[in-house]
Amino acid sequence: MGLRRTKTVPFRSAGELDAMASAGAVVGAALVAVRAAARPGVSTLELDEVAESVIRDAGAVPSFKGYHGFPGSICSSVNDVVVHGIPSADVVLVEGDLVSIDCGAILDGWHGDSAWTFGVGDLSAADEDLSAATRESMEAGIAAMIPGNRLTDVSHAIETETRAAEKRYGRGFGIVSGYGGHGIGRQMHMDPFLPNEGKPGRGPQLVVGSTLAIEPMLTLGTTETSVEDDDWTITTDDGSRAAHWEHTVAVTEDGPRILTVRPS
Repeated sequence: MGLRRTKTVPFRSAGELDAMASAGAVVGAALVAVRAAARPGVSTLELDEVAESVIRDAGAVPSFKGYHGFPGSICSSVNDVVVHGIPSADVVLVEGDLVSIDCGAILDGWHGDSAWTFGVGDLSAADEDLSAATRESMEAGIAAMIPGNRLTDVSHAIETETRAAEKRYGRGFGIVSGYGGHGIGRQMHMDPFLPNEGKPGRGPQLVVGSTLAIEPMLTLGTTETSVEDDDWTITTDDGSRAAHWEHTVAVTEDGPRILTVRPS
């Protein structure tokens, strides 16, 4: 499992967290620009071009582009696509689409990684609830980023909030199996892996400066997914819609610090 090997989740100095926050601010700006551009008739490839221009104009580099051969600067996942959707001229947005955009940037050697889900025009009530529940689960995970907690305290907080959201919204939500958050710093994906469910009190300890990308992925149905023929796109096995929210977060003495803040 690897959850017990290291005693602490890797941590950064205050100055390094500021550097990560600078990278994260670029990601936040790119996500806001993508959402503003997402209208019926716009392709996900066009959204990718928007994100890449924002990132490069800021003097940063897209983390995703070329990562293990991934062709885009964003992952654009529409409706039943959970994560890792490849931007394409053939995927054209229509009214009512549920869109998850995941974006990363490298600035001065440090990574920011963040995702959010939004609708094109008006969403169905079920999709609105799904996105809200996913965001609230992420926020519960963020709130558990305090000194002295252990890795799976964050996992347990995400799972507990997902179950609470089911009662609030009167719907069942699937926690996507096998995917989760991760350590982040001078690389985008670092140990430890952060499950989105599980028992509390396990794994390495969170200390001041520990950084994690927290990213629940929920569906309106199954927890099971498959990889499409492109070797990237992850879709729900039952065709149910999925949502994905993510922030890069640091543990500080003053509480959790979101390093991927979006311009308001």
